[in-house]
Amino acid sequence: MFTQTQAFSGFSVDDIERAREFYGDTLGLEIEELPPHGLLRLRIEGGNPTLVYPKEDHEPASFTILNFPVADVEGTVAALRERGVEFERYEGTPMETDEQGVFRGGGPLIAWFKDPAGNVLSVVEG
Repeated sequence: MFTQTQAFSGFSVDDIERAREFYGDTLGLEIEELPPHGLLRLRIEGGNPTLVYPKEDHEPASFTILNFPVADVEGTVAALRERGVEFERYEGTPMETDEQGVFRGGGPLIAWFKDPAGNVLSVVEG
């Protein structure tokens, strides 16, 4: 049934303009605006586009909605910090992160951060 379709994912935000600035300017992703509906399409290398849509009663996702594989997690964390991104600290949990916000407890290095709508994203060694 779906063997010939290209599925895509999407997520909501509470402020589409702040999302456009964050994903386009801060993260440097290619953004396509989809008027007149006020939607955004994120163009991410190697994958299908991701739809970002405004939702009045938006609640942030309680899980990681996007993972960005990078060769150098620590360098990427430092570069994003310079752009104003704050990284999550999960102290006292199985996913405890260090002072830079990097998880080093086994598996690939990973660091989590939130978009302006509170959705969780990550940079992950890969």
